[in-house]
Order: sequence, then C-alpha cells, then structure tokens
Amino acid sequence: MQVLRFLLSNARWWLEEYKFDGFRFDGVTSMMYTHHGLQMTFTGNYGEYFGFATDVDAVVYLMLVNDLIHGLYPDAVSIGEDVSGMPTFCIPVPDGGVGFDYRLHMAVADKWIELLKQSDESWKMGDIVHTLTNRRWLEKCVTYAESHDQALVGDKTIAFWLMDKDMYDFMALDRPSTPRIDRGIALHKMIRLVTMGLGGEGYLNFMGNEFGHPEWIDFPRGPQTLPTGKVLPGNNNSYDKCRRRFDLGDADFLRYRGMQEFDQAMQHLEEKYGFMTSEHQYVSRKHEEDKVIIFERGDLVFVFNFHWSNSFF
Repeated sequence: MQVLRFLLSNARWWLEEYKFDGFRFDGVTSMMYTHHGLQMTFTGNYGEYFGFATDVDAVVYLMLVNDLIHGLYPDAVSIGEDVSGMPTFCIPVPDGGVGFDYRLHMAVADKWIELLKQSDESWKMGDIVHTLTNRRWLEKCVTYAESHDQALVGDKTIAFWLMDKDMYDFMALDRPSTPRIDRGIALHKMIRLVTMGLGGEGYLNFMGNEFGHPEWIDFPRGPQTLPTGKVLPGNNNSYDKCRRRFDLGDADFLRYRGMQEFDQAMQHLEEKYGFMTSEHQYVSRKHEEDKVIIFERGDLVFVFNFHWSNSFF
C-alpha cells in the first residue's frame, strides 16, 4: 500500500510541481501479466487477458493512476506502451477501462524494419495495411515509423537501411544522385506518410527521422558481462555517435532539407484537414501485383504505389 501511495503521489507531483501535461508509461505489458509478456503470442482470445496470468494489482494501479491524472487535470494525456492488445486499455476508468488516452502502436516500426530487410518484390500490401490498422475499434493509437528501438546501436535508422553509405557522399544537391538515393528518399517519404495516414490518431517523430538522419545512436559504454559469462564489447566510452546532427535538416545545400520540408507538409496537411482524428477510415485497394494501397481517411483519399518500377499515373 505504501508503494502504491508513493507511485500515485509521484504522478501528482510531476503534474503540479513541473506542470507536466501528460505521461508515457513504458512497457506496461510487462506489468499487466505475471508472465510479463515474455515469449507470449497474443491471439486476441479474452482468456489471455482476463485470467490467472493477469496481474490484478498492476492493472488496478494503472486504473488508479489514470483516474488520478484525469481527475486532477482532465486535459492531461496518458499514453501506454502495450503490445498485448489488452481490451479496455483506452476506455475511461468510470466505464470499466484501464483509462489510457492512447496506446503506443509499437508493431508498425518493427514491421518497417522487417520489410526493409526484404526485396521490394516481397512486400505484401495486405500485411502493411493489417499492421497499420490492427487496433481495436475506437481505440486511439500513437504511431511512428521508427524509435530508439530501431535507431540505437545494433540496428539502423530507416534512412540508413534504405540508402546505406551513399548517404555520406551523394546527399549534396550539387552532386549527381544515385538510384539508391532516389529510391531511398522516395520510400522514406512514403513510409512516413502512410504511417501517419493509416496508423493511428497520433504521430510521433524520433530525433531526426523527420529528415532522414543517417546514423544510429550509441552512448558511451564499456564492455558488459552477461549472466552467461559472455562479454559484449563496448565502444571505448566513445561519444562519436552520441549526438544528432539536426543541422542537416536545415542545410539548403543538402537533400535532407527536402525530406524535412516533406515532414512539415505532412503536419500542415493534418492541421488543415484533421484526418487523423476522423472516425472515417476505409481501405478500398491493397493490390499485391500492382503494389498499390488506396484508402480514405477523413475527407482525403490517399494513393500509394510501392511498385519498384511501374508507374500507373
């Protein structure tokens, strides 16, 4: 009980003392189940969510803290990072729900990295649409194309998956481009826009992906010994990759500038038409042979051609 009171008072303290207007709760799947979601594939069967594996104390805490947050500040926002698809996750506490305003739609970013490791011919339009729309009816989600899970050391940013080392030599406007750069910039724009258009009610950028930051993030670290005895090498406590080059997006002599302007245009489009908050969403075409996705969102119609060589316009 004392721990519960401490956690609840901590949330109130951040709201009142630091004027926070919302919280993101990290990894709540590991809280809500006694198996912590480890090596568990959720199929949607209600027995997976409401059974002996449910950690009732943890779920009650999440209900209490959301009730406290919205009780003190009705306009405050709470976002939960859940991969299980817990029913009632975004239903208000008075209606019997856990009380979050949004669920963080984590599967989308993982899907893009999975696809970028495949050939263009292997991309399945139905798979992309299913991943982007796989959420409960009227459950609001925050979606994103990539986050720290993809951009930290051990993986690569979407831009680097697409353009690789060409990014270091062919992003200047006074130099000829390459097919890899042209393809990479086009797909980077399409991935961001289709994610924003179909993936949820909120859109999240991550530390430079709005202009295609070329490098990963690697914090200074020494060697790490695992419980198994295996030693993971460090990076000599180097700060070389422990930064973001935000100046790249503002440089008018680099192609990064155009990628950033596209991101700004996406934001202005949503501001003008409010398509992300519209309940109207209808996918009219996901053609596997032509690699075309067409859908309506709000008052807009989105058309995406993912074919590697054919143009239909």
